[in-house]
Amino acid sequence: MTLVRFFRADGTLDKEVEAEPGQRLLDVAWAARQPLEGAWEGVMACSTCHVIVDVEDFGKLPPASEEEEDLLDLAAHATRTSRLACQILLTADMKCLTVKVPPEARNWMGR
Repeated sequence: MTLVRFFRADGTLDKEVEAEPGQRLLDVAWAARQPLEGAWEGVMACSTCHVIVDVEDFGKLPPASEEEEDLLDLAAHATRTSRLACQILLTADMKCLTVKVPPEARNWMGR
């Protein structure tokens, strides 16, 4: 199990949930009623599931693809540790993953 910690944009803890290995972070966020739109339902066509991964957890993730990096260039409030929740798969070796949900998202793809 992975403990996923969701923080609000202001830095306060919103929710902690347990998730199974193999789950996609976007699905975990939706189940936890987090404000991630995921307008294209995880097909990496927008940046509305943008999250900011905690610096200590960022290194646990495989590198973002070039396509994901391109979409993150369009994301509101992007940082060095930004990722798309639709592209993060939880693994058995991840005991904890902490992310912050930005204050807004922009859907440049018009859906």
